[in-house]
Amino acid sequence: MKFLDSLIKLLPTRPVFAHCDIPCGIYDPHNAQLAAKTVLTMVKKISELPKEKSLNDENNFVRMVKVKEEHAEICKREVLILWTDYFKAEHLEKFLDLHDLVWKTTKLCSDNKRAVDEAKAQQLVESVDQMADIFDQTKK
Repeated sequence: MKFLDSLIKLLPTRPVFAHCDIPCGIYDPHNAQLAAKTVLTMVKKISELPKEKSLNDENNFVRMVKVKEEHAEICKREVLILWTDYFKAEHLEKFLDLHDLVWKTTKLCSDNKRAVDEAKAQQLVESVDQMADIFDQTKK
């Protein structure tokens, strides 16, 4: 046993993040909405940078791209949590386009990670807001 304990202490560790699998009922699309709005804001800020960039502008560009991509990933994760843990079969029966909406939204998250496109970023915000509206209707 001591050998195994010593071996475990030597192995590398990393943090693990997860949402509980217990149906706690604590779901909210707000984090996805905030992440989508952050993506849009970063795209607008990137577009406003001068064509001839100073070293400081280049630094800001890199930081903005990093934030945009991180928030697109956060948005995707939050949408998928709602999809896999919150939405149920009865929601699909009532909201016939829900499956396509989730698929489209997660694809928009990926599109926004790959490119700096204000139209795609705006579509992401609108798509997440549409999911949030459906979520709110299911709570009534």
